[in-house]
Amino acid sequence: MSTAESRHRFNDMRLYVVMGVAGCGKSSVGAAVAKRLGATYLDGDDFHPPANIEKMSRGEALNDEDRWPWLKIVGEEMARWEGTVFTGCSALQRAYRDYLAATAEEPVGFIFLDGSKELIAGRMSRREGHFMPLSLLDSQFAALERPQPDEPAMIVDISESEARIVDTICTRLEKERS
Repeated sequence: MSTAESRHRFNDMRLYVVMGVAGCGKSSVGAAVAKRLGATYLDGDDFHPPANIEKMSRGEALNDEDRWPWLKIVGEEMARWEGTVFTGCSALQRAYRDYLAATAEEPVGFIFLDGSKELIAGRMSRREGHFMPLSLLDSQFAALERPQPDEPAMIVDISESEARIVDTICTRLEKERS
């Protein structure tokens, strides 16, 4: 698919996944973007089976056997809602992104929150009450496959404030949709 075709597909979508490694801001940024655009926000973490949460809480990385059932639920939930939907979901590998779109049975746009390991580690160390420990950050970066030019994805630098990140995403979405 050409970049122009990818961009065109991105314009026509109603389902978006705010993606990236743990601690990049998927939940806070995704919820803020959805609120600003009058859309629905779903947090992919809410759909993890208890066994996945227990495993990550123990500092153990999920494997594909753990992820596929969770991704199926996330894809189905996104599709179930009417209107525009933003979902926070790591979607670290292309196969996971393809599976989410296939499960939703419609195109899905991906908003990749891109930041350095050092920046994200600093944010994770200040985060309270989340099951994902800082010790799993290396495994998240090891699993990450950055979106490629032929994927319907927007890459957003997260080195700015959350408000600025949200502004950037909303401006780019509004521009691409016009």
